[in-house]
This record gives sequence, structure tokens and C-alpha cells, in this order.
Amino acid sequence: MNRRGFLANTLAAAGMACVAGLPVRAWATDSPTALLDAGLSAYLARHVAWNAAGTTTSVDYASVRSNRGELQRLLNAFSRITPSEFEPWPLTARQAFLINAYNVWTLALIADAPADTGSIKDLGGFLQSPWKKAFIPFLGETRSLDDIEHGLLRGAPDFDEPRIHFAVNCASIGCPALRPEAYTADRWDAQLDDQTRRFLRDRTRNRVLQRVPLRIGTSSIFDWYGDDFDSAGGVHGFLARYPEALDLTPAEAAVLRAGGARIEFLDYDWTLNDRPRN
Repeated sequence: MNRRGFLANTLAAAGMACVAGLPVRAWATDSPTALLDAGLSAYLARHVAWNAAGTTTSVDYASVRSNRGELQRLLNAFSRITPSEFEPWPLTARQAFLINAYNVWTLALIADAPADTGSIKDLGGFLQSPWKKAFIPFLGETRSLDDIEHGLLRGAPDFDEPRIHFAVNCASIGCPALRPEAYTADRWDAQLDDQTRRFLRDRTRNRVLQRVPLRIGTSSIFDWYGDDFDSAGGVHGFLARYPEALDLTPAEAAVLRAGGARIEFLDYDWTLNDRPRN
């Protein structure tokens, strides 16, 4: 059976896709992960929802836990991709696949945790954080979430895309939204731009603190990964690309772009991004 046939059967067995039900573009595209992306999108759409403002999402972890086999079949499909298949893919296809893998295995980490878990950080130990736990059978090795994000994604020699920080999800309220669809190579730039704008519009995580002189409070992501934004003009230059999302006037955006604004990093909320219960 070829790879497309395997993925179709795997996703159909998971109840996430079938030949008749897949979007037409999943069959029309040459994307190596078209069927897997379609199955992942269908799965995420059932378990993840935007808030009213469209700036963040919550996950129905109770539903994820009650249908753990469905998630496992999806994980198995990711694990079936081999290094020899993955390595020749275009950069955008590799990046999208890695982010999708990171996010879905983060879901699995939470799904396998006690139901009363309040934060992903509760799953770490004294000597090992949850991100360093090697539990992921992926691309020929047993890897950790850090291996995927910092080794395969950010560690790639051709990495130059700071917006991935608004796509990788750490199951926390402070984290950029878990997008309720798969990232795909053909929509990569538009999806990352949308994720970035939604995140910067969230005033709990990014906001103007003072107009004169200009002070902006931003997520600690810009502190932790500041060097990744160097190619975009540094954190100041990157933020100045999104004046509407930050509610900046043209004059304020110019001050920010010139490095004249003070940037302060806000506290990060590690509370689990669980769907509120009535």
C-alpha cells in the first residue's frame, strides 16, 4: 500500500476522514501530507474552539480523553512518516508538519495526564520538564517536545521564521492559540500571519501600557525567543509591522520601529487552556 492509501485507511478508521468526505483540495494537491492534514483539521475542529474575540482558543480535554483512541490513530499516522520521506519536502511543508506534530503530541501529553491537571508545568518533575520528556515516536527516534521545537524546527539550518512562535502551542492560556485546523504548506504564510495578528490583538498578553512616552507590554515569548526576531528587525521592528493589532497610531508605529518604545514583558499564564465548564 502506498503512503496515500495508508493515510486514507488510517484516518477513515479513526472516523476523521474518508475518501468520499475529504475536501476536494486534499485529493487535488500534491502535498505529501494532504490526507493527514485533512484528518487533523477535522479532529481539531471538533475539540478546539475560538473565544468570542477570536484571539485565543480552548480545548475540550474531557472529550479528547473520552475519545483517546481517535487521537492515538492520528498520532500513529504522524509516526509513520519516515526521515527519508520528510527530508526532501520543501521548507514550508516541513515546518507545517513539525508544528502539527508538536501540537498534537502536546494534546496527547495532556490527555494522558490526570483529569484535574491545572497546568502543563505540573507534569514535569524536579529534574525534568514536560518538554524534555522523550515519549514521541517521530521521524525514526523517540523524541521530546523540545527535540521537535528546538532541534528539528528552530534548529534547522534554513530556519528563518519567527512567526512559528505564534503557531506552536503549549496547552496554556498564555500561549498563542491552538489553531483549530492543521497548518499546511499551501496556506502557510496566511495562517502564520493570521495567528500573529490574533495573538497581538489579545490585550491580556499584548497591550499599550503608556502612550507618551510609548511603553508596550508584550508576551514573554518575545523575551525568551528574542533572537529569532532579529531577521525581522528585532522585536521592535517585528511588532511595528502590526500596528492595527496593537492599536498603534502611525506615529506610534514609527517610534516603535525606530526602537524608541520601551518594551516590557508581561507575566505568562501557564494555566491549562481547558474549555470552561458550566
